[in-house]
Amino acid sequence: MKKILLVEDDRQLSDLIKDFLVSEGFHVKQEFRGDTVSKTVENFSPDLIVLDVMLPGKDGFTVCRDLRPAFNNPILMLTAKSTDFDQVLGLEIGADDYVAKPVEPRVLLARVNALLRRGQLPKGGSEKAEITCGGLHVNRNSRQVTLAGENIELTSQEFDLLWLLATRAGEVQNRDYIYKAVVGREYDGMDRSVDVRISRLRKKLHDSNETPFRIKTIWGQGYLFVPDAWE
Repeated sequence: MKKILLVEDDRQLSDLIKDFLVSEGFHVKQEFRGDTVSKTVENFSPDLIVLDVMLPGKDGFTVCRDLRPAFNNPILMLTAKSTDFDQVLGLEIGADDYVAKPVEPRVLLARVNALLRRGQLPKGGSEKAEITCGGLHVNRNSRQVTLAGENIELTSQEFDLLWLLATRAGEVQNRDYIYKAVVGREYDGMDRSVDVRISRLRKKLHDSNETPFRIKTIWGQGYLFVPDAWE
């Protein structure tokens, strides 16, 4: 049974979401304040966190940013706004996905299941558990990444995105395919989550977003993992 930590200060909404997720087979623990989340994560070890943005004690963006150095499982944010600002900010600080309120239970369930299916993503025709390109080493089983001996901390979807690109090194991957494989649903033409994760990957892997040489943007086509750029 997968464990979900639900962080939502609206107790009526929290109870409704909890009851629905429990009915779908999840073990759900509730939190109602942002400043108590870290301790609960340490004690509960959730497989996924559903995290509201507006919380007493500490807002959801701050909670997400504080959790990320040690918590690599998915974080799904609930936002009262559907603006690009909220979406991009959440993704930039390490959220894996977001759902705008009012929450539609079936939509929330689909997003949760998509995030938890990350270990079942396509392997790009490769059954290898490890990939090494120069100084980059990626281990699928442990979900660990090192670059020139430095441990690189990635979120679950950042890892999945890197694995997808690395298993197809030297081949351009289009946005529609990346979005469906990593995010778990069809690209709607508007969502910027793949762009944000590419940007975050470049920063963490010492690439440049202005003139990338390791993960290149091929305009009008998609993204290219350059296999000989990791020395």
